[in-house]
Amino acid sequence: QVQLVESGGGLVQPGGSLRLSCAASGNIVNINVMGWYRQAPGKQRELVATITNDGNTNYVDSVKGRFTISGDNAKNTVYLQMNSLKPEDTAVYYCNAVKWGLDYWGKGTLVTVSS
Repeated sequence: QVQLVESGGGLVQPGGSLRLSCAASGNIVNINVMGWYRQAPGKQRELVATITNDGNTNYVDSVKGRFTISGDNAKNTVYLQMNSLKPEDTAVYYCNAVKWGLDYWGKGTLVTVSS
């Protein structure tokens, strides 16, 4: 089993920044990909960014140039640096890990972008 715990969400004004963290624990050997997804009210969950175990990253078009995903293997933690935040970025952000084809999810952290 893999446990994922997100932190770092909160209320921020448009144009502001936040950094989300996802701490992984448990049987984390052989995790292939980690990523961030988000779900806005009334919408389906969508992919935001992923990072593979060899450091390759991928982003949804709407966050390219604004968000950066990174990992710290020593701390078993993945980060999502979010800059130039927009109201449409408001959502619950979920951490995801894929291991042997199985998805593991955190409980989510709420990001609200509002003036």
